[in-house]
Amino acid sequence: MSKTNGTAVPRCDFVLLFDVRNGNPNGDPDAGNAPRIDPETGHGLVSDVCLKRKVRNYVTLRQNGDGKPAKGYDIYVAERAILNQQHERAYEALKLNSERPKDGDEEKARQWMCQTFFDVRMFGAVMSTGVNAGQVRGPVQFTFARSIDPIVSLEQSITRMAVTTEEEAKKQGERQSGQRRTMGRKEIIPYALYRCHGFINPFLAAQTGFSAVDLDLLWESLARMFELDRSAARGEMATQKLFVFEHDSPLGSAPAHKLLDRVKVNRKNEAIPSRSFDDYEVKLFEPAPKGVTLREVL
Repeated sequence: MSKTNGTAVPRCDFVLLFDVRNGNPNGDPDAGNAPRIDPETGHGLVSDVCLKRKVRNYVTLRQNGDGKPAKGYDIYVAERAILNQQHERAYEALKLNSERPKDGDEEKARQWMCQTFFDVRMFGAVMSTGVNAGQVRGPVQFTFARSIDPIVSLEQSITRMAVTTEEEAKKQGERQSGQRRTMGRKEIIPYALYRCHGFINPFLAAQTGFSAVDLDLLWESLARMFELDRSAARGEMATQKLFVFEHDSPLGSAPAHKLLDRVKVNRKNEAIPSRSFDDYEVKLFEPAPKGVTLREVL
């Protein structure tokens, strides 16, 4: 895997391609947990929040090998976390009074949160609820991922050879001795390739303390985040490609949208539905402009 040189974080724009086979990559709770979809075009969607959660999960496993988080790699938005208690940790560590903070205490708490929580200094956070630890604008931002082609969601009927309650068993009756079943439904996408764009702001990285070491961990997370996040509901998901445009200038050496448009993804045969990544062709049009280095991380 390519490594970032030096200690300063460069301005970066990147294209992430990942796919799903026979699964639901990101269910919509307002639609019965069906795959998210753009109703006008039929393209599938995966939220930025979903992808950030997978990065957080990978970093937790990567950095917490002995059961304790490595220094500086706690996760702020963790499962079952109470966020105000996370803020309180900053005040306790700095020996400050969270109920009667003095001028400057909020900034001290904000800096402590950035130093302690990887996802705060990477994605940012609003930490002004209840115990006030300030607000952080994160240097790393993702867009919603969108499928290259319109998706087809298949609704499957499933059965479970058990019921949940005694009342449910009584309603079913004893039609067949010893047999009770619960019916359900499950939606899957046979195959879809998704594209996500991301951006890294070096000025915000300097403010939060997001380092070159953190950046390398981000690339590793994006490349491997699905490997330890398997479930029957999500089917088979994998990161297929990760292209990074790295700028020489922190202000940017070329417009982001012009760089991202150089990565073209097309289906090889429009006459048949896609069922694997091999059904697509990924091309890079034109060399990167002066001041920009293209790295294919995966």
